[in-house]
Amino acid sequence: MNLVNLLIKLLPAKPIFAHCDIPCGIYDPYPAQIAAHTVLRMTKLIKSLKVESDGIPLEERKKIIHDITRLTHIKEEHAEIVKKEIRIIWGDYFKEEALKDAPNLHEKVWKIMKLASKAKQGVDESVVMDLLLQVQEFAEIFWKSKGLEPIRIPSGYPTGGEIVSHK
Repeated sequence: MNLVNLLIKLLPAKPIFAHCDIPCGIYDPYPAQIAAHTVLRMTKLIKSLKVESDGIPLEERKKIIHDITRLTHIKEEHAEIVKKEIRIIWGDYFKEEALKDAPNLHEKVWKIMKLASKAKQGVDESVVMDLLLQVQEFAEIFWKSKGLEPIRIPSGYPTGGEIVSHK
């Protein structure tokens, strides 16, 4: 019998438990905010596409269809990124104690999920602006839960607006 087998018999393994997928992982709402800004940018770009004339030549129609398809794909992809990033922080980072300071946390996450889905269904800028606002408010809750003071800084993106960070 080798030494490893002897140790296994003498010291049997006991089950261990972790509180999340990756204990003490690094969590940050920044990717969700970038994704929400991207959804807004794609929505604006889709809405800005113009048809030049009534009798649209085939090549121009192909280009418009191509552009709408690409922009829509990116918009939907980033709406899913919003949902994924928020879901990870909500499910893995926040613990029950966080509800004392943020009793509306579950409702806010639910609203973000619904708005991200609705943003995929159309090109309503008011829906996307609400999504961005909800994601920013979620980011403020997140930073406060870490004992940090949230601040809003200019995003510098073509969408304008802000990104929530901390001091």
